[in-house]
Amino acid sequence: MISARVLIRPKEGILDAQGKAVEGALPALGFEGIEHVRVGRIVELQAEDDRRLGELCEKLLANPLIEDYEIEIL
Repeated sequence: MISARVLIRPKEGILDAQGKAVEGALPALGFEGIEHVRVGRIVELQAEDDRRLGELCEKLLANPLIEDYEIEIL
């Protein structure tokens, strides 16, 4: 089995409402000087074959219109 990690992030230029909410809350929590917060997700999985992981991302895990993804083989 192959272990993989898929990192999914909003594409540059796409509004990231969750990232903006986190960024807006930071000063109230005492964190100054932090900007350009982007929130994504990580999917970890095991597969017998890694050849179709890109297809899996395109069809299920990520929305290719608004998200980029990166596959790491562990």
